Amino acid sequence: MASVGFIGLGNMGAPMMRNLLKAGHAVKAFDLSEAARTSAADAGAAAVTVAADAARDVDVVVTMLPAGAHVKSVMLGEGGLFAAARKGTVFIDSSTIDVATARLVSEEAAKAGHAFVDAPVSGGVGGAEAATLTFMVGGPDAAFEAAKPFLEAMGKTIVHAGGPGNGQAAKICNNMLLGISMIGTCEAFALAEKLGLDAQKLFDIASKSSGQCWSMTSYCPVPGPVPTSPANRDYKAGFAAAMMLKDLKLAVEAASVAGASIPLGAEAAQLYAMMAGTGQGGLDFSGIIHMLRGST
Repeated sequence: MASVGFIGLGNMGAPMMRNLLKAGHAVKAFDLSEAARTSAADAGAAAVTVAADAARDVDVVVTMLPAGAHVKSVMLGEGGLFAAARKGTVFIDSSTIDVATARLVSEEAAKAGHAFVDAPVSGGVGGAEAATLTFMVGGPDAAFEAAKPFLEAMGKTIVHAGGPGNGQAAKICNNMLLGISMIGTCEAFALAEKLGLDAQKLFDIASKSSGQCWSMTSYCPVPGPVPTSPANRDYKAGFAAAMMLKDLKLAVEAASVAGASIPLGAEAAQLYAMMAGTGQGGLDFSGIIHMLRGST
């Protein structure tokens, strides 16, 4: 088994770290939160109080951080992870960040003598806990092969999307599509309510017809048809609206840089910004149905 440094023990990072422990790896864990470090120690990790210490004398470093600025500040510079790690360390960044930052950090990793992959995830907290995440991985072939066994301990589907930054590109495109499809699904159910059509009847029809999509069949935004969906738990977040807004903003930014037209993606970003602006950013992203109904 290998030694792993894990940095970022939030809702996603903590269960991912625990799955590495379950796979038999020795883990050094860091988070700014003392409570998160204590929880990691209780799970069997060696908690450290300085991020760089998690990267010293390990085979692999996994990071799960909020944004590109955090990734750059933690990885780069004299006190960063690249400087602290021994040559040849494999870095797996599972944060969802902008493509340009992912490619910059990959270049800096190569200069420092490390292997680096950007490996954002899909699957939410439930997938992190069950080790069924999908990893979209960008990076050189050799780096991907080195990272793959550790990704397999945390996920079920591991896809090499291409060179550096392509993991982030895949995540941004996927989540833009998800945000758009969820809004469409919510609009359909909201319209059905106004027309007197029972939600279960609409589900029974649309889930077997041309309107079928993941947002309906796996994550239905109204209570009842899909018992495991957040709609049955008062929209307690599996994937928060604020996180969807973050990803949609990344898509809008990437489209601007690339010269791509994404009118529906841009509109979806505006709608989720409105939802977050009403104080509902902590709800699951399917909770946007409240706003579309004209209720809160």
